[in-house]
Amino acid sequence: MPVEPLSPKEIEDRLAELPGWSLDGDRLTRSYRLGSHVAAAAMVVHIAQVQEELDHHSDLTLGYHTVSLSVNTHSAGGAVTEKDFELARKVEALAPGHGAH
Repeated sequence: MPVEPLSPKEIEDRLAELPGWSLDGDRLTRSYRLGSHVAAAAMVVHIAQVQEELDHHSDLTLGYHTVSLSVNTHSAGGAVTEKDFELARKVEALAPGHGAH
């Protein structure tokens, strides 16, 4: 079943529920700053596991103390879909200090 692109209003409404996430062009994005490089690397591994479970993958960047994600849905022509928000919510839930908000 094909995934449908979300409307600008639907994207705006879902972003309101995910502080720190934003729309950059046609991609959802978020960066996290962690306490150490090892903590950031561990978060990358956890995100990779979630992405495998969802069969939906972001561009994932590991920095010195940071992790950045950028995602859209290739099968929907590179648009933002509910799959992207599902991934964002799961990542947010596992982020240290972020999941409790």
